[in-house]
Amino acid sequence: MCGIIGVTGVPDAARVAYLGLYSLQHRGQESAGIVAADGAGVARSHRGMGLVSDIFNEHVLSELPGDVAIGHTRYSTAGSSVLANAQPMLARYREGPLALAHNGNLTNAGQLRSDLVAKGSLFQSSSDSEVLVHLIARSEAREPEDQLLDALERVEGAYSLLITIGRTLYAIVDPRGFRPLVLGRLGRGWVVASETCALDITGATLVRELEPGDFIRLHGEDMDSLPRLPTRPHHRCVFELVYFSRPDSTVFHRSVDGVRRALGRELAREHPAPGADCVFSVPDSSNAMALGFSEQSGVKLEHALIRNHYVGRTFIHPAQAGRMAKVKIKFNPVREVLRGKKVVVVDDSIVRGTTSRALVQLIRQAGAAEVHFRVASPPITGPCYYGIDTPTKGELIGSSHDVVQIREHLGVDSLGYLSLDGMLRAAGGDPAEFCHACFSGDYPTQIPDDDLARARHAAPLHPLVV
Repeated sequence: MCGIIGVTGVPDAARVAYLGLYSLQHRGQESAGIVAADGAGVARSHRGMGLVSDIFNEHVLSELPGDVAIGHTRYSTAGSSVLANAQPMLARYREGPLALAHNGNLTNAGQLRSDLVAKGSLFQSSSDSEVLVHLIARSEAREPEDQLLDALERVEGAYSLLITIGRTLYAIVDPRGFRPLVLGRLGRGWVVASETCALDITGATLVRELEPGDFIRLHGEDMDSLPRLPTRPHHRCVFELVYFSRPDSTVFHRSVDGVRRALGRELAREHPAPGADCVFSVPDSSNAMALGFSEQSGVKLEHALIRNHYVGRTFIHPAQAGRMAKVKIKFNPVREVLRGKKVVVVDDSIVRGTTSRALVQLIRQAGAAEVHFRVASPPITGPCYYGIDTPTKGELIGSSHDVVQIREHLGVDSLGYLSLDGMLRAAGGDPAEFCHACFSGDYPTQIPDDDLARARHAAPLHPLVV
């Protein structure tokens, strides 16, 4: 998962992009970068490993002049965690400097890369996004827009893209619409970003969300809608609403906070906890879910886990050892709330089980008499191939353990997962528009044969309380 932002027609565009990256930091903490283009079309880049605040300062931003900029904050889903894979990518191009920021994952990148290497292409990174740069460069079309279309006709998978060629900014969403992208107006210029929270921090006004297949061109004050990409069934990533997006954002035309409250209410209907003294969240992405559970069940809402906000999100930490170390310093229980109580813990998901097991141990050590764990999504049984860091089934506790085994592993008195139907009801609208392959195994695109075989052998789980 990554966060991307584009700015055009705005003075000091790099500074605006920098602000936007701060609000998109939750989408990736591994690396970040900005490319800015000045009035002469000269592009300058700065990228680094770590957090936005570690990479950029006043001196760096002063060396990124211009009224066009794109920014990217990354954690790896394809390609290793090294500076060469940081984005935006910047390349010399016959039409002018080309910069590219990509959120998503290309499912056929491996085959395309092999074909390109066989034809003489030299790759500077292991990122799937670089495949797009080479495909664009090899296009024989005359116009930049047609060159982009040539490249996109060959790729499959998830992509929300921001591309600058010279001083023109292009924003593109794949035909299935896996990842969000929104368009905002800032003065006479434009801001395009992964989430509306990035528009809020920059002072931009939301114009609209880009729809699946949208292809727009932004140049200064002008915005043109280009011919849409070929139509495909929509498959919006439901995990954006469950976990990734910020609760103050509007994603896929839905309030993320509103959906998460609805998830909590559905969870309370499906898996109540009679006799519980209180309910609380695993902060922060589960806060609204615990509130919804409390509203529906009447169980008192408490703040029983305090999060250290100077520690990053454990799920998107790329190394398992780093995740385990962070769990111990990320949360602290409020003993006065927990001592002697029968408690309900609400979390958005269980991916690997490492964080949840350690949390349960903390809660019991703080004196809880009973711990009932409630999960506001179904068991994750398969990897994501569209931009979420679950590359193998072996990392997913839900792929090899049933609910009874997971309950025993966590050490809880009961465990309840929200059903797939319950999750889709909470998301609202047409359930068919969502991608839920990581829960259901129903992948909307072809995936590599060896990975498909592994995905099909996930142990079936059921949303039961045990």
